[in-house]
Amino acid sequence: MMTQLAREHHAIDLALSVSDLPSPEPLVELMHKYVLEGYNNYAPMEGIEPLRQVIVERIKQLHQNEYNPNTEITITAGSTQAMATAISAFIKEGEEVLLFEPVSESYISAIELNGGRPVYVNLKKPDFHIDWDEVKKLMNAKTRMIIINNPQNPTGRVMNEEDINQLKRLTNGTRIVILSNEIFEHIVFDEEKHRSMSSVPELAERSLVVSSFGPVYKISGWGIAYVVGPEKLMNEFRKIQLFQGYSVNTPGQYALAEFLQEDNKYEEIADFYQGRRNYFNRLMNESNFDVIPAAGTYYQVIDYSKISDETDVEFAMRLVKDYGVSVLPLSAFQHEKTKSRMLRICFARNNEVLEEAAKRLCSVPVLHPAE
Repeated sequence: MMTQLAREHHAIDLALSVSDLPSPEPLVELMHKYVLEGYNNYAPMEGIEPLRQVIVERIKQLHQNEYNPNTEITITAGSTQAMATAISAFIKEGEEVLLFEPVSESYISAIELNGGRPVYVNLKKPDFHIDWDEVKKLMNAKTRMIIINNPQNPTGRVMNEEDINQLKRLTNGTRIVILSNEIFEHIVFDEEKHRSMSSVPELAERSLVVSSFGPVYKISGWGIAYVVGPEKLMNEFRKIQLFQGYSVNTPGQYALAEFLQEDNKYEEIADFYQGRRNYFNRLMNESNFDVIPAAGTYYQVIDYSKISDETDVEFAMRLVKDYGVSVLPLSAFQHEKTKSRMLRICFARNNEVLEEAAKRLCSVPVLHPAE
């Protein structure tokens, strides 16, 4: 809705979840190479072997966990498909799934389509932390899955050691599957550590971990992600993958397999996006918004409580129409109406776009609800 409104009003679109920054030129050249060389037929359902192998080596290096490339990794047509397939593989009529809200609407749709029931745990402001006592109270015999998003979209929160310990304690001895979306694993700031489910043996044995090449290399449109997990879980995942996804972007897989053998500059990726975040936040210093620095992802939450009492949808529409900036209301990630006065922006933009957007946002005065 916000992106369409931005087009109508010729506004700067900071709502859209994409980067306008360039993809690595060597990777693009490899994509051209494999298209021209005829790598355009179906890839194997599980993904090509060279790409699965290089991902296994990367996980071993980063998380000290060695997966079997033949039985414990599957390439998917993006992370949304991976999450939907995993939910379809494990959730049956009447089973419950714990989600930390704000959360992607696509997860909820997949749960309900399979007859499951989403159970919401609200992240606590101002730092969006998890209340694990609340999680414990909501867990019961029907709880089949817990969905994690780390780093989290839209808040940018990164799970800490206490979160990991609580998750281990609460799932120990249960049949609960953890589905962990970690597509922003390399975009973590301020020397914070990304704690993957893959890196914790007690959690890895019950987890399917979803990651993606899109946010890191600015190739979200290629539609290539992957899932890793123990063979017993991956077997169930692949039963659904066979019909929901099957074959994924063949030339793109070969291009990534070759490119990833040489590219391991993960620290530079985090530094690059931290620079984007810091620059935008400095530009917003003179505004009437409160900026809550993101710990990860390329999203930033801004609070307009000092400016207006309007709902976040009303205020976001005002920003588009009156100030020419499109942002995303945080209520887009919440299943019930909320009085939260928060918006999400995407700062994966070039300097000129960020400067002009911040200039317009800094011009927003304190408003009256009826204005």
